[in-house]
Amino acid sequence: MRKSQIFAVIETVKGKYPIAITCKFYNVSRQGYYDWKARQSCPNPDTDLIEMIKECQSKNKNRMGYRRVKKWLYNEKNITVNHKKVLRLTNRNNLMSKIRLRKIFKFKPNGNIRYENVLNGNFYSEIPNEKWVTDISYIIMSDGTLYLSAIRDLCGNFIVAYKYAIRQTYPLVRGTIEDALKAEKPEKPPILHSDGGGQYRSYDHKDIIKENGLIPSMSRPARCGDNAMAENFFSTFKAESIYYEKPTTISEAKKVTDEFIQYYNYERIQGNGLTPYQERQMAFERLKNEK
Repeated sequence: MRKSQIFAVIETVKGKYPIAITCKFYNVSRQGYYDWKARQSCPNPDTDLIEMIKECQSKNKNRMGYRRVKKWLYNEKNITVNHKKVLRLTNRNNLMSKIRLRKIFKFKPNGNIRYENVLNGNFYSEIPNEKWVTDISYIIMSDGTLYLSAIRDLCGNFIVAYKYAIRQTYPLVRGTIEDALKAEKPEKPPILHSDGGGQYRSYDHKDIIKENGLIPSMSRPARCGDNAMAENFFSTFKAESIYYEKPTTISEAKKVTDEFIQYYNYERIQGNGLTPYQERQMAFERLKNEK
């Protein structure tokens, strides 16, 4: 929390608690508080610059990153401003570019475990629950970010499990795997293929792999095509659901996600004329008749 935010909190409770006590509690100086208070009555020296930045973003539909805003100010207003100051002002006044937003949360792995690429680009299976691919995608909404974890069975491309959360923590991955195992109860441990993301290189992931006897498989470094089937699902999901339905809140995003995955599994026809569910059920029947 910035000191200015702390001083604002102290200001709101000053009638209830002595200034000296609240400043000591928040580990800030009384002089700093009084200096902050004095500045509140002074006009903002950057008001004109902020208005110019607003003009820039308005004309460009908030597409401009702070470096390009700096160049725009020089070209259009003949003003030279340090790029760090432009970044600070755009950040504090909600004028950051809406394009390529920085990820809100970066997962910090508790391990750096690597697995062999067992799948090795063989993305087809005639046997249900033989090969699973998984990944996480994120959906940025006005009120936060929704993270979606899904597991896709390469027999029929059926989504055997999915979960979403507003934080990208390992329980999201664990919950997806547990739901898949509970729903499918595979006779033999499936291959579980992922990319090299931090969640899948963690000790937490190693534990659930070991607990359930799964066969881990991981994409090679800098080879995004190694997990193409998981990424293909998320591409389809976003194109036909998020970008098409245009939800604006996390609640709406959850609703369209549930609706789309139900539609995808049971109604959406693939190139072979079958839905994922139909293709997978045919595989189950074929295996049953072979026994």
